[in-house]
Amino acid sequence: MTRQITMLTGDRPTGPLHLGHYAGSLVERVRMQEQDSSRRFVMIADAQAYTDNIGDTSKVTTAIPQLVSDYIACGIDPRKSTVFLQSAVPELFELMQIFMNITTVARTLRNPTVSEEIRQRGFEKSLPVGFACYPIGQAADILGFRATHVPVGADQLPMIEIASETAARINRMAGQDVLAIPEVVLTSTGRLPGIDGKAKASKSLNNAIYLSDSPDEVRRKVMMMFTDPDHLRVSDPGKVEGNTVFAYLDAFDPDRDKVEDLKTRYRKGGLGDVTIKKELVGVLENLLQPMRDRRIDPVTNRDDCLDILRYGSAAAREVVAGVLADVRRSLGIFVL
Repeated sequence: MTRQITMLTGDRPTGPLHLGHYAGSLVERVRMQEQDSSRRFVMIADAQAYTDNIGDTSKVTTAIPQLVSDYIACGIDPRKSTVFLQSAVPELFELMQIFMNITTVARTLRNPTVSEEIRQRGFEKSLPVGFACYPIGQAADILGFRATHVPVGADQLPMIEIASETAARINRMAGQDVLAIPEVVLTSTGRLPGIDGKAKASKSLNNAIYLSDSPDEVRRKVMMMFTDPDHLRVSDPGKVEGNTVFAYLDAFDPDRDKVEDLKTRYRKGGLGDVTIKKELVGVLENLLQPMRDRRIDPVTNRDDCLDILRYGSAAAREVVAGVLADVRRSLGIFVL
């Protein structure tokens, strides 16, 4: 009998998606979408986004239809994947409340991803409770669908650990397997660097190429990319390691032999930065143009974007309500 695979993944609506998101998990979501034996849930995590954007809610609300547009562009099909809005599934928050009673504050804050995000946001001395608890919310999101597979970037591994620990503890308390232990699905591409050479392409650092960028904007950003600062002349030998252009070629050029040849020539000297950047522009245009063709405009087609979310959220509620009922029943929680 074929095992039922359930995928759950999502994004915070705080701006457009970029190539780092695509390499990090979007490509895997699209691949899994074609597996007949799987169920796919794609969440727009608006409630999570409000934990550090409550003072600027327009940033979140504006990004919601934009995120739906990005999903459609990259190949996520609402007829095959359930695209839903987190805040439209209140059962997730009741499940989160139950999980909050079995997860310590120390365990949540020991999460290295949370610690780093607290530092980045300057929350060390004034940490909002909602932000501190969002890893528990992520556990509820994952376990509420009995997700068996969660495509994420490597930086999200600590979040999945908390979800797995929570599921195991609930199962022990219930004396039966109520919740699935999720498996992480990592892509072969590591963390994509920013165009400025920093460790990570990021919306907040504004150092990314967005899926919605125009051809001119893609070319402009590629030409700005950090390469090898010691590669001053075309004839100079160049370093491939730490070279952002080659990191992107590794991630997105399907012609591996060609990329290896470019690396060899660059290391020997005789291959200029402009040449490899033009090569990358062509590779990225081959990737992004089909996305532009599929994209629906989040402004002029806003109602279409919201209809996708309404339909998906209703379907998601039905699933999570069943899981929540099972958890309450298995733990002996009183039901009026």
